[in-house]
Amino acid sequence: MIYCDNAATTLIKPPEVAQAVKYALENFGAAGRAAHGAAMAATREVYKTREVIAALTGAASPSSVALTSSATEALNLTIAGLVRPGDRVVTTAAEHNSILRPLYLNGCSPEVIGCDEYGRIDQNEARRLITRGVKLLAVTHGSNVTGGITDVYTLRALCAENGVTMLLDVSQTLGTTPVFSDMADVLCFTGHKGLFGPQGTGGVIAENTEFRIVKTGGSGTNSFEKTQPAVMPDIFEAGTHSSHDLYGLQHGVRFVSEFGTDEIAAKNAKLRAEFLDEIRAIDGLRIYGDITAQESLPIVSLNLSGITAADVATILWDEHGIAVRAGFHCAPLMHRALGTEKTGAVRFSFSYFNTKQDIDACAAALREIAGAI
Repeated sequence: MIYCDNAATTLIKPPEVAQAVKYALENFGAAGRAAHGAAMAATREVYKTREVIAALTGAASPSSVALTSSATEALNLTIAGLVRPGDRVVTTAAEHNSILRPLYLNGCSPEVIGCDEYGRIDQNEARRLITRGVKLLAVTHGSNVTGGITDVYTLRALCAENGVTMLLDVSQTLGTTPVFSDMADVLCFTGHKGLFGPQGTGGVIAENTEFRIVKTGGSGTNSFEKTQPAVMPDIFEAGTHSSHDLYGLQHGVRFVSEFGTDEIAAKNAKLRAEFLDEIRAIDGLRIYGDITAQESLPIVSLNLSGITAADVATILWDEHGIAVRAGFHCAPLMHRALGTEKTGAVRFSFSYFNTKQDIDACAAALREIAGAI
């Protein structure tokens, strides 16, 4: 199999990740729940997972990192903890439903910064919408459709100038390209993509933001209190940690830290450039996004005229053993901006473990499919 669906989840991971999960399953008790050896082993390693994530992002303290089951849970919790029905909220057309749907669920009618036909966020519209009175800007750092990376520091400055809290979804970028805690007031991340961790991991990075309690239960401390502790990281961590998976995540983060996100980003950029060079001359091919961008995630979404995206993906798998994703990628506003709201697109997404041989095979398969139409 040639695996090119890394924007959904990384399948090929450093071997130490699986080894860590196996070790934890055999040795860890419930983190933060007792003083015996098995519980303390889990407690120590969960804390070390916070430490390596804080170090990777430059966060002030491991306590700034709350660990959740996914980026989706992190985004739901933070949005519910920040906004109330009727609050003015701004988002963008590049967003995943993990931002859009929690906003709708919490009674918000977000004002949307549009994207052009290449999926690039309209900075002029951003300046018009991010004004005094806006409670929250919720924005992705990197598009899961085009691979475009958002100019977050410009948006951060606008938010600071106007007293707006900024929430940044780094699901596609953390581990894949440099990400720093000062990019926004709140960062939400997943563990199973660029960090090479197990599925079922993710979290929130926040240092000076106040949240309303929206999840409660056992916290291992203050058991006689009626409410969850309202401080990071406890406010988002009711219940027993998945310490087995978090230990695996810790080893994925250590792998990323050892090689460095700059090196990982450089390799990913090379893979993307090689793929674009090999496919751009295929007849009937349409590539979405800004293929001239100097900075991009290793994502290429495309269509071939005369054949559906779903059929292309099926042929790639059935006849070539190439795993991609076709469809709308849970990003309805982006597909509307790209003009693919009826067709969807075929998404190739590469990772550090893909090779030039993979790129060559994918390009050859596309040429063969195009030639058969």
